[in-house]
Amino acid sequence: MGPKTEMYSQLGEGAVMRILVTGARGMLGTDLREQLIHHEVTAADHEYLDIADAAAVRRAVAGHDVVINAAAYTSVDEAEKNEDLAYRINADGPRYLAEAAKAGGARFLQVSTDYVFDGTSPLPYSENAPLHPVSAYGRTKAAGERFVRSIYPDGTFIVRTAWLYGRNGSNFAGTMLTLASSRQTIDVVSDQRGQPTWTRDLAVQIQRLLDCNAAPGIYHGTNSGDATWFDFAQAVFAECGLDPSRIRATDSASFAQSARRPANSVLGHAAWRATPLPAMRPWRDALHDAARTGVFEHLLTTRRSTMTDLE
Repeated sequence: MGPKTEMYSQLGEGAVMRILVTGARGMLGTDLREQLIHHEVTAADHEYLDIADAAAVRRAVAGHDVVINAAAYTSVDEAEKNEDLAYRINADGPRYLAEAAKAGGARFLQVSTDYVFDGTSPLPYSENAPLHPVSAYGRTKAAGERFVRSIYPDGTFIVRTAWLYGRNGSNFAGTMLTLASSRQTIDVVSDQRGQPTWTRDLAVQIQRLLDCNAAPGIYHGTNSGDATWFDFAQAVFAECGLDPSRIRATDSASFAQSARRPANSVLGHAAWRATPLPAMRPWRDALHDAARTGVFEHLLTTRRSTMTDLE
């Protein structure tokens, strides 16, 4: 066991850690802040910290035990036109954070994406599957992964996730519910398969991963099982008391989008077997609990308020 691992073990399960969370006002970042309430959390959004500013990153990381990078350029289609900007945030930012974490002896956790794969595999992607992105967004996130793994392999966790929804940001589920108020039927693609993932479940899993002193490496943080976007939309409607038959299946060719999407975004969960933690629960169970706890009512209220403000 190397010196870094010994330091992590000495923190002990349940120990209070000083944690820097970037992207702290985002959908996942907000849930992370709530989940990590028993630790000393520094919440950094883009106004507080430009993660592509190496000097600012070094100052912000100093004194922390853990750095969680939940900041990202996530506009998949816009990244096709602004790949340099996406690279600055999704590749340079993680590089500087990993360098600063290594210099300060902090653990570093990088949130990544299913878009680092091309989506052509008929099977779930394993944690060690070769990266082959097919979009600018995917290329920049893959570059970020390569940077942090090469800079700080002994102290870096990469947690890939996909198809996120939650209370605190724009997401597919909220879009479907907004459209339901103005359209009788909604066309949704049925030829892309992935894993709808509740940000609260992911935040819980990240907290448990850090607390159990698991070995650094790559983990897939998605709810278990799989679905198409069509399946997901129908399930959201069903949970909200709407008629799922209002969702109609179509294919990707029906939508003009700048960026290619992986046809298969399903991620395997084998890495969790080397930890005390199980893989995340089935996506349908998570969706039911999200609905029961008012996530979708909150999304609709937020969207209505935003629309009113713009009128």
